[in-house]
Amino acid sequence: MKPFDLQVNGYAGTDFNGDNLTAESLHHACEALAEDGCESILATFITDQIPTLERRIGRLVELREQDDLARRMITGIHIEGPFINPIKGYVGAHPPAAVKPANVDDAQRLLAACAGLAKLVTLAPEHDEGSKTTSFLVSQGVTVAAGHCDPSLDQLRAACDAGLSMFTHLGNGCPIQMHRHDNIIQRALSLHERLWLCFIPDGVHVPFFVLKNWLASIGLERTIFVTDAISAARLGPGRYTLAGWDILIGEDLVARSPDGTHFVGSTVTVPRIKTNAYEQLGMTERDLTRVLDVNPRKAIES
Repeated sequence: MKPFDLQVNGYAGTDFNGDNLTAESLHHACEALAEDGCESILATFITDQIPTLERRIGRLVELREQDDLARRMITGIHIEGPFINPIKGYVGAHPPAAVKPANVDDAQRLLAACAGLAKLVTLAPEHDEGSKTTSFLVSQGVTVAAGHCDPSLDQLRAACDAGLSMFTHLGNGCPIQMHRHDNIIQRALSLHERLWLCFIPDGVHVPFFVLKNWLASIGLERTIFVTDAISAARLGPGRYTLAGWDILIGEDLVARSPDGTHFVGSTVTVPRIKTNAYEQLGMTERDLTRVLDVNPRKAIES
């Protein structure tokens, strides 16, 4: 098994989304990821102003080129936002002031900053008029995911027709209370034959009994596990930052906003995912190989 994590915002004290990334801190994060059995990752950047994203992405690209381990570990970049839904609940921990409708011009700027490393973009289909940005990104060889969004079923289907092929951390990036039937989770699950569905299997973002129900319903054919790890992963309880935002890690190792109103990324690691899968979800090593290794690679390469 060679785990490929599609969503890593930072690790072991290193924040990819910060303005203080150094060669040493990047190398340290990659060493820690390797020690935890991760073969490769997509370094993930969350919503911010376009110039800020360009600067932060450019810095990581520059430092990666100077480090053999970083080049092996970071095989691409995941841009999560800023083309998401700004409504409270759906926007999650992303700064609403920096959220904007999807557009090709800004997408081009972000791809240019990635210097060929852009592999995955998460956006809200309902804020991508005519799925134009989705179509453009797919034409550039980028996998497009829905996430932090609330498209109607028709909008989600239209986005799939335009090339959207994934859903980012399903069960999160949405309000605690929604319509009991017609909600974004049910819409995405109904399209599981067309979408790669990503989950954070930490028992917090989605309770294990719920995730177990979903997996029993949709199977593992198009299921992907991600960590959504932040800089606090591996560090234990305390106060940390993600893209300049304060984060509180409790004794339960859950990353929350200081006021406790929402989750902010995750501190789960690949070793903990494996333990959770075996002990809480009844999965086998073959199952884990599929959701941590085989499926992520297929999703990005297809």
